Amino acid sequence: MNAPKDDTIAIRIAKVLADRIISGAIEPGARLRQDHVAEEFATSHVPVREAFRRLEAQGLAVSEPRRGVRVAAFDLAEVKEVAQMRAALEVLALRQAAPHLTATILDEAEEATKAGDRSPDVRSWEEANRRFHRLILAPCRMPRLLAAIDDLHAASARFLFAAWRSEWETPTDQDHRAILSALRSGKVDDAAGTLARHVQRVGLKPVRSASGATREAFAIIG
Repeated sequence: MNAPKDDTIAIRIAKVLADRIISGAIEPGARLRQDHVAEEFATSHVPVREAFRRLEAQGLAVSEPRRGVRVAAFDLAEVKEVAQMRAALEVLALRQAAPHLTATILDEAEEATKAGDRSPDVRSWEEANRRFHRLILAPCRMPRLLAAIDDLHAASARFLFAAWRSEWETPTDQDHRAILSALRSGKVDDAAGTLARHVQRVGLKPVRSASGATREAFAIIG
């Protein structure tokens, strides 16, 4: 009888924790304690465990025998893997979406790009960037594909926040404009090629952790 309510709570918990992990508020390797999370959300351990499973499915957390659940770490190999997966899946989605893209959708995507150019911080830029990609891909009408791309965007955002949260430099996204120009001209192959290169661009930036230690972080910047 309580399953639907527990599912709703689990989804809410997973979203909140995912946002904290992606933004870097909870750092890689940090332990996620069931009792603490259950107390914060005033719930039992059942939806918390389900929320943790959702985070694991997204690649944001890992379960370790006798050590509980921790925030997943990441390295260059993982960043590149996510970039390559995004390139393959987003190109597939774009080719399916292209026949259904309207002038209104492309105008909205252009506005999202302009919003990104005006972004004062990494969070607002990432939101504008994700909106651009969603707008041009959503008309593919393939919900499972779009859900997989959403998970990969969450991983990309996490890498981005890790690399840029301490010092943000707003990029001017010429790739987005080239993609839109090609789509408006009916050059789907050109748009797909630019998109594939765009999402596989990986950058390197020195960052400072909460403990004060300096390290280098890789980020997908497309």
